[in-house]
Amino acid sequence: MKSPYVADLQPNQVVTGIFLVQNKDIRQKKTGEPYLSLILSDRTGELDAKMWDNAEEVMETFGRDDFVRTRGLVQLHQNRVQFAIQKLQKVDEKTVEFSDFFPASKRDPEDMFVELRQTVEAFSNADLKALGRAFLDDAAIVKLLKAAPAAKSMHHAYLGGLLEHMLSMCALAKFAAPHYDVDLDLLLTGVLLHDIGKIHELSYDRGFSYTVPGHLLGHMFIGLRMLDEKLAALPGFPPKLRTLLEHMILSHHGELEFGSPKQPLFPEALLLHFIDNMDSKMAAMRYAQEKDRSVDGLFTGFSPALDRQVFRKDRYLQQAAAPPAAEPAADTAPVQTQPRPSNYQQPRSSRPAAAPSPFAQQLQKALTPEPAKDLG
Repeated sequence: MKSPYVADLQPNQVVTGIFLVQNKDIRQKKTGEPYLSLILSDRTGELDAKMWDNAEEVMETFGRDDFVRTRGLVQLHQNRVQFAIQKLQKVDEKTVEFSDFFPASKRDPEDMFVELRQTVEAFSNADLKALGRAFLDDAAIVKLLKAAPAAKSMHHAYLGGLLEHMLSMCALAKFAAPHYDVDLDLLLTGVLLHDIGKIHELSYDRGFSYTVPGHLLGHMFIGLRMLDEKLAALPGFPPKLRTLLEHMILSHHGELEFGSPKQPLFPEALLLHFIDNMDSKMAAMRYAQEKDRSVDGLFTGFSPALDRQVFRKDRYLQQAAAPPAAEPAADTAPVQTQPRPSNYQQPRSSRPAAAPSPFAQQLQKALTPEPAKDLG
């Protein structure tokens, strides 16, 4: 097992460790000299890293998705942990354990697949059950499905994330379908198929990235093509039911500006969009809080998936309340005051009174009543 992990790093530590290069930029100082700006990672998170000195000696020796051994100082920069690298060397991938570097679902992929198959086997619609079996009996699809993330970075971005996302949506669908009186089998088939194209859209052998078909076509078109291939072996499948499924795949992002060629136009399609959006957003909310590297403060860094910062409710509630104002002890005797003599007069200030201003003089004159006139 590797050590240390990103999640274990603390400010002011001198660290030597092996990390995966998620991103690499060669930039220039004000002096014109190059420096390296890197995002390093392992299965516990990502780390902003900079190599300010001697970058020219190593910057061409490694690339993105390579493993590197680094030595440097962990420090704070703008309330976030940053790694100042002093030495860096590429490491042969054969010497590392890949499971140390790639985040994965906490659930076992075999158990998740069994649960998904049981969901399909419970369908009462024979045509949809046959279609679900066609996907889950395909060994090539199953192998990819057990490992695929649900996204490159937005939500469930870890090995097994796609299966976990599907099962979470299945649970939501089973609750929502009877509540809204919609077709549960159709909705669950939409859950199975809406992101199935991601097994070919994303590359996850090393860092998560897009394949060439993923870049050029996207997971919706890839999913439609996979559906077409399976339906070719099911000649009795109802054409109208096929059209509904195609629409659900094309519309599940909900709005045109979010990448959907069509907006959802019937209840199951709209509900599929909402449970997909809710599950992905809640996963992004959880990720933003768990992986944020801010040391202090009640807000995480900016989350692109949510287009906002996330409030750290846990920190807020754990903040110590302000101590109450000190009260006199119960046994403290009250202050005794001496009675003033009857002939007591308030002491006057020894400072001579200042002469009134002209305005004060006029005001005093106006307020002073005139003496009564003798009307004889």
